[in-house]
Amino acid sequence: MRLGQGQDKRATTRLKALIAGSRPLVVPGCFNALSGRIIEQAGFPAAYMSGYGASLNLLGLPDAGLITQTEMAMNARLIASAIRIPLIADADTGFGNAINVVRTIEEYIRGGVAGLHMEDQIAPKRCGHVAGREVVDRAEAVLKIRAAARTRDQLDRDFVLIARTDARGAYGGSLEEAIARANAFLDAGADLAFVEGPKDRGEVERICREVKGPVFYNMTGISPRFTTEEMAQLGIAVCILPGALMRQAIMAMHDLAVAIRDQGPMAETEMDGRFKVHPLGNLHAFAGFDRIRAMEQEYLGEESARKYEGGLGYKPEAAE
Repeated sequence: MRLGQGQDKRATTRLKALIAGSRPLVVPGCFNALSGRIIEQAGFPAAYMSGYGASLNLLGLPDAGLITQTEMAMNARLIASAIRIPLIADADTGFGNAINVVRTIEEYIRGGVAGLHMEDQIAPKRCGHVAGREVVDRAEAVLKIRAAARTRDQLDRDFVLIARTDARGAYGGSLEEAIARANAFLDAGADLAFVEGPKDRGEVERICREVKGPVFYNMTGISPRFTTEEMAQLGIAVCILPGALMRQAIMAMHDLAVAIRDQGPMAETEMDGRFKVHPLGNLHAFAGFDRIRAMEQEYLGEESARKYEGGLGYKPEAAE
């Protein structure tokens, strides 16, 4: 739980209002609670949990169906608990058949997630921008979305259900089949349709024209890139940037590790100097130590302040 913070409306209700409002809703991807908090601090109204990022962050393994429902739901719950903005989370294939999908929807809703997307791949699945994907029969995929929608309606009608199809780039797939599936998923109760992996602008235009409902777009990998204004003209409702923060983090951590290896521990000094003048450079304040002290002052009384007297290190500010 985010310490001492609350919201007047549920995260699901707020996310639904964001999607219904000005479009497109641009949402960066996070992979753990820290990156989720950074997205929130940067001023975004919502965050997205990347399945690729979750697998690489938790397991150090690729997005190839190796991470379990338990691990994905746990990561989503931890992120949702750390931020106040709504979280959309990857739910892979729903982790099984329609019966498994019911439990997946239950776990994500009870974990505080505001919305999820699940895809029609055969398990074990893989990243939507990696070759070698296969999809289940359309009829089975539709029944899984129907099960997800019914479970959503029983628990929280505002929970946002995004139905993804990989039929465009899968073995034997086509854009025609992907669009047909997207519309069938919307008919089965999905709130938004997500056609993964269009290869050019013409395909994106066709998706936006022929899909009979709000379009969710993944701007990464092989998919073309657009400005916010271009996406608004196309009619895209939500755009995710799932790997941007993760790639930046990987580069920065690798470069610093190499510098320390080659130059010794003092190589961290330059980075530390740059960090201290960054807007988030007060790491202890960003982490929440000031909030902890305020709660101590409120709930533990004046006696709790004694431990700060004469001590060394960062001293959290007392509440006035």
